[in-house]
Amino acid sequence: MGLGDLIKGKKDTVYYFFSGKGGVGKTSIAAATALWFSQKVKKKVLIISIDPAHSLSDSFEIDIGGEVKKLKKNLFAVEIDPKKAMQEYKERFMPKIEKSEFLKGLGLDGIFDMAGMTPGIDEIAAFDRFLQYMQNRDYDVIIFDTAPTGHALRFLSLPDVLDSWVGKLIKMRMRFAGLANLVKKVLPFGEPEEKPGTGTEQLDAMKRRIKEAKEILSNPEKTYYSMILIAEELAILESERSLNVLKEYGIPVKTIIVNELIPENPKCDFCTEKRKLQQERMKTIIKKFTRFKIMKLPLYKEEIKGFDMLDRVGKELYG
Repeated sequence: MGLGDLIKGKKDTVYYFFSGKGGVGKTSIAAATALWFSQKVKKKVLIISIDPAHSLSDSFEIDIGGEVKKLKKNLFAVEIDPKKAMQEYKERFMPKIEKSEFLKGLGLDGIFDMAGMTPGIDEIAAFDRFLQYMQNRDYDVIIFDTAPTGHALRFLSLPDVLDSWVGKLIKMRMRFAGLANLVKKVLPFGEPEEKPGTGTEQLDAMKRRIKEAKEILSNPEKTYYSMILIAEELAILESERSLNVLKEYGIPVKTIIVNELIPENPKCDFCTEKRKLQQERMKTIIKKFTRFKIMKLPLYKEEIKGFDMLDRVGKELYG
């Protein structure tokens, strides 16, 4: 099954992820795929950059920014700004935790540092924004241009991390709310009972979104994850490790895209030797990744940016 096959006959939104080592061409390939779907398959497409070092604007040669922007007919894009996402996240979600007396009583309120110093809070906020887009049903295809492999894997593992963290926090909140209500019943002049669920609405909502995200990410009928690499030993080794981690999380990877393969050029000795080395690495790739569909892209003499070049790459990949 090819990348385009996943969407055939589908009424629900389908999701495409592109990841790999830094500098292997993830953004260019993600952008080319988005353009191809929007023009050749006539699907409404949203491409989202979740890489803090955004280069999506450079690929399309259009300033995109942190809000969804229409680039062409059927083609929309957004670059998630971690700082802005964190601010929105704090304003919408964190105050309920920050003001929780039961946390302060336990001395745990410092864990949720509202100055943004909590380790990973920017990634959690970005993931919260990612969940919002994932729930959007306005698009036929949503494509994610992810961060370099290490960051992407940490990002994609957040459903498990947050699910555990949020679940424990909800249970703790309910337990202490129940204890507080018991004390209020016993003591004279106690205040009215706290309404069930007070203070947990945002937590419950996030937990539901996390559950949905986990189901989507692990559903091969909805999600198509492609690993991009170049024909070099380090890239192959890193991709192999990443694929093992993705397998542990149940994320279905179908395609390996080998980028920047040097075309045959007998007049260039350097090109010939470099191509020969790449061909040897291709044998390793084919041997190691037998269960994946392997696609190839040549090294272009032009930079892959702008609609004309992206269209060219899309045709090379998908015909």
